[in-house]
Amino acid sequence: MLKHRGFPGRLPGTDFQFTIRRANPKGITPITRRERYADRRPPDRRADLWFMAALWHYFGTEPFERGNLDAGRLSWLFGREVVPAEDPFDPASYDAQLVIDEAAARASFPEAFDPEFWA
Repeated sequence: MLKHRGFPGRLPGTDFQFTIRRANPKGITPITRRERYADRRPPDRRADLWFMAALWHYFGTEPFERGNLDAGRLSWLFGREVVPAEDPFDPASYDAQLVIDEAAARASFPEAFDPEFWA
């Protein structure tokens, strides 16, 4: 499992996890598309925004390996802002290649693309 060095481990000041520490010996958690309903709590929305901003800041438009990125957090963006970069795609592989759909991500999270976001 590739560890993305320098990628934030969690949303600052919360328990919203962005990365995992080690591979799961019982089996890999697959990435699945989760629906984001309009009535989601503000902290959940903020976690999505920060995770998307971290993905953009770290990877940009380049394909990236899932590695130690948290499957639960990726699932909130999967199929919309983050899409498979390979065919066939294995959602239960740490080696799976993903890519940011820039148009969809900019529409959903315009603040994440602001250069001042990390300032």
